[in-house]
Amino acid sequence: MNKNINSTIAANNSSIDFEFDKQHIWHPYTSMSHALPAFGVISAKECELTLDDGRQLVDGTSSWWACVHGYSHPTIVNAMQEQLHKLSHVMFGGITHQPAIELSKKLVNMTSDNLTKVFLADSGSIAVEVALKMSLQYWQGRNQPQKQRILTVKCGYHGDTFAAMSVCDPEGGMHTMFGDSVTQHEFVSAPKTQFGQPFDNSELDEMRAKLASQGNEIAAVILEPVLQGAGGMRFYHPQYLVGLRQLCDEFNVLLILDEIATGFGRTGKLFAYEHAMHDGKAVEADILCLGKALTGGYISLAATICSDEVAQGISDSPAGVFMHGPTFMGNPLACSAACASLDLLSRNEWQAQVSNIERQLQDELAEAVEYPQVKNVRVLGAIGVIEMNSSVNTAELQQQFVDLGVWIRPFSNLIYIMPPYVISAEQLTKLTSAMKIMAKSILTCGDQAEFISHG
Repeated sequence: MNKNINSTIAANNSSIDFEFDKQHIWHPYTSMSHALPAFGVISAKECELTLDDGRQLVDGTSSWWACVHGYSHPTIVNAMQEQLHKLSHVMFGGITHQPAIELSKKLVNMTSDNLTKVFLADSGSIAVEVALKMSLQYWQGRNQPQKQRILTVKCGYHGDTFAAMSVCDPEGGMHTMFGDSVTQHEFVSAPKTQFGQPFDNSELDEMRAKLASQGNEIAAVILEPVLQGAGGMRFYHPQYLVGLRQLCDEFNVLLILDEIATGFGRTGKLFAYEHAMHDGKAVEADILCLGKALTGGYISLAATICSDEVAQGISDSPAGVFMHGPTFMGNPLACSAACASLDLLSRNEWQAQVSNIERQLQDELAEAVEYPQVKNVRVLGAIGVIEMNSSVNTAELQQQFVDLGVWIRPFSNLIYIMPPYVISAEQLTKLTSAMKIMAKSILTCGDQAEFISHG
C-alpha cells in the first residue's frame, strides 16, 4: 500500500523535511493536530546547538539534564567509536562483557557502601519500574506478600510508563488523565521546608502517621532526593530525607531514591542524597535509580542498584529470580559511553564547574525576584529557576528564546535552566539574560500569559 509519504525534495542535503515531521512524527508531550513548532538541529558541539538555518543556540537544558559534559566530547565519542567496532550489542541473558562489568564496578564504588547489586536498564522510567518490582518481590521473599503498596509524596515525577506514572503526582501531575487505569498507591504532602531554611520536624508527621497506620501494606517509599524536578522544580530540605530514612527503618519499609535527574553532580553533590547527612554519613537508599547523565547524555542507559539484603530477599521469593530482562539490557555501546562519562567525572572538575555555575546563577538571576509577574527565584548547584505567577505559553516563549540565541524550554509556570557543566561564563550570562528578558516581558491578562515581542 502506497501511503504517498515520500519526503519532499530537499533544496540541499542538510535541509530538514519539517512538513513530514509535522504530519507524521510525534514529539514529547505534543498534539498531532496542534503540534508545537519543532526547530531543526543539524549538529551540536560543547554547549551549542546548530540549527539548519545556521543559527547557533546556547543550550540551557543539557538535553533534559543529560549532557553534562556538553556535546561531541572526544573522550565519550572515541570510547563509543572504539566499542562500535568491537561489539555494539549482544543479549545479556547468559552472556556478559567487560563494558558492563567496568560500569558496574564504577557504580558500586561511587554510590553508598550498602549498594552492591546493579541492574542495567534501558531508560529512567524502566529503572523506576525495576525498583518498584524489586520492592514488591523482596517482600514475597520475606514472607510478607501483603506489602504491595508504594508510598510517596505529592509533586513528584518518576517517569511516563505505567508503574512509574502510578507514583507521580496524583492531582496536578501530567498523568492524571489515566485515572483508575493506573495502580492506586499512597501519597502524603510534599516536603515544604525549602533548601537552606530551618527545618520543621513536624513535616514528617503525616509520613509517620501513614506508615504507622498502613506500614504492614507498604513495600517501599519512593521519592526524588532534595529536588522534585518535573513536579515543579522544588528544592526541599535534606533533613526530610534523614527523618524519612529513620521512619522507613522503624516501620520496616524499603526506601527507593530516584536520582535519575539529580545524580552525577547536578545539585552540587555527586548524588543529591549526599546533602542529607546524619552522624557524619549520608543517607542510604535500599534501592537507587540512576539515568540521564549516566552516559553523559550520549545514548540511553539507566541503572537500578540495590543492597545485598534486597537482592537476597528477591532470590528467596517463590520465583527465585528477579523477573525482568530488557532486550537491550547492558548494551555494550551504552556501557562504554557511561564508563567514559564517569571517568570524566572522576577527574573532579565538575565540582568547581558546578560551584561556579551556582554562584553565577545566584548573582545574575537575583534581580528577577523583583519583577511583577515573578513568584520566586531559586538556585541549587547547576540549576536555576524563575517561577512565574501563572503558566506561560510554551510555544511562544520557545520561539522568543530561539530568537535570543538560546535553547530554554519552559513548562507550566517555570522558566528554568540546567546547562552543561562545561559552559563558559559568557554563555551562561547569555542564558540568564534571556531568562530575565522573558520573565520581565510576561504580562498577565486574566489566566492567560502574553508576551512583549523581542523578535
